[in-house]
Amino acid sequence: MNEFKTCNKCSGFDSEDLVNKLKKLDSDAKVIVGCQSMCAIGFKNPFVIVNGIPVVGNDIDELIDKVKEVI
Repeated sequence: MNEFKTCNKCSGFDSEDLVNKLKKLDSDAKVIVGCQSMCAIGFKNPFVIVNGIPVVGNDIDELIDKVKEVI
């Protein structure tokens, strides 16, 4: 089972939109939303930690494409 972790406090992206797209990508994945101590990245770019691996994109769509490569 995949695990996605992201932050809902970072101002660099819409975390609700990201979570919805992650759930569409893998509806069985465990999604954890909360501070991930990646504020410096999340201030400017969306990110998700996929099964322990940090993944960063310039926007949410690019990030989802990168997540697909990891899983």
